[in-house]
Amino acid sequence: MQATAAIIIFVCAYVVIASERVPRTAVALGGAGLMLLLHITDAGGAFFSPHSGIDWNVIFLLLGMMVIVSVLRRTGVFEYVAIWAAKRARGRPYRLMVMLVVLTATASALLDNVTTVLLVAPVTFLVCERLALRPEPYLIAEVMASNIGGTATLVGDPPNIIIASRGGLSFNDFLVHLAPLVVLLLLVFCVLCRWLFRSAFHYDPDLAAEVMALEEREAITDRRLLAQGLAVLGIVIAAFVLHPVLHYEPSVVALLGAGLLVAATKVTTEEALSEVEWPTLVFFAGLFVMVGGLVETGVIGDISRAAADATDGRLGVAAMLLLWASTVLSAIVDNIPYVATMSPIVADLVQQQPGGQGHVLWWALALGADLGGNATAIGASANVVVLGIAARNGTPISFWRFTRYGIVVTLATVVLATPYLWLRYL
Repeated sequence: MQATAAIIIFVCAYVVIASERVPRTAVALGGAGLMLLLHITDAGGAFFSPHSGIDWNVIFLLLGMMVIVSVLRRTGVFEYVAIWAAKRARGRPYRLMVMLVVLTATASALLDNVTTVLLVAPVTFLVCERLALRPEPYLIAEVMASNIGGTATLVGDPPNIIIASRGGLSFNDFLVHLAPLVVLLLLVFCVLCRWLFRSAFHYDPDLAAEVMALEEREAITDRRLLAQGLAVLGIVIAAFVLHPVLHYEPSVVALLGAGLLVAATKVTTEEALSEVEWPTLVFFAGLFVMVGGLVETGVIGDISRAAADATDGRLGVAAMLLLWASTVLSAIVDNIPYVATMSPIVADLVQQQPGGQGHVLWWALALGADLGGNATAIGASANVVVLGIAARNGTPISFWRFTRYGIVVTLATVVLATPYLWLRYL
């Protein structure tokens, strides 16, 4: 009975979010409230459970990085990068998109994808304003590039951290097994961008000439604050990369960095918090509680186990089914709670395979969850963050507009991932 109620609440909330008739934050809070009201989950499950509760690591990682970005924004560094990128692209829209896509994907492999889009989005708005371009196509391309690039490393996408912990995998394991495929996927994605966003590439030679005449160094307004901000950001990035050695969660690192930056500079707490995307953080909390209700009632576990049973011990079938099932499910629910639910089942399947051959299942789960997150607007944390930033800056991206592009990109990348897994491991 409770499982049925959880499914109805989640499906109704999903439909309303997709319709965009009600603010998504209100829908997520309403759905979470119903889950608690009907005892589908409780306070312990919603707020404290590592498997079915709010992922506070994601919430506080976002909060800490939003504060750091808020402080950096006051230095003019984003204007500097925007002018630099526009000049290197010589004002050509498609060349600019490729540059931003490659930059975003590379940064997402070293940082997590959410942090990357928080840093790249302000640059995108500024450079698009300079060249009279619509920012929405660039933001969509960047967030998809962040999800693709983040697939390459342990720290690039939050689901990878969960997989590494369950599977005993190292940073180098992800780099060796997934990075070569990610490079290929990124090249294909750049070609796809030329077709998907072709109507957005309007070149204005006069505006391009104006941009080429600008001096990017003049955009920096506070050099001392910039030095302080970049120093703290460098420390935070180093700590992210050294997570396997230091064992500090990215959320802890981000909060410490934000606290250090506010304490060491003249920026007040009120100023630092003024640009935090609070509706986005609350939306995440509500979404986690709703998905947690599906976890608590066994809905997601039943689906996953049914998929596992259908393979009947055949490794090739298991890997392909896991890849495509993860792609579909990660498009519907955020890929973080999905991977948290699925990873114990995959761990059991891996142990059943002789000679360590079962490790391909971890790569199938990672690729399906990370790449499947591109399919819809709520498939990955970075998607939700970018849509929130776009709405706040007066250029909202609809659920269906994002999904229209996302499904094409997801299908193209997962289709390429399928023979990669089969030929390399099976």
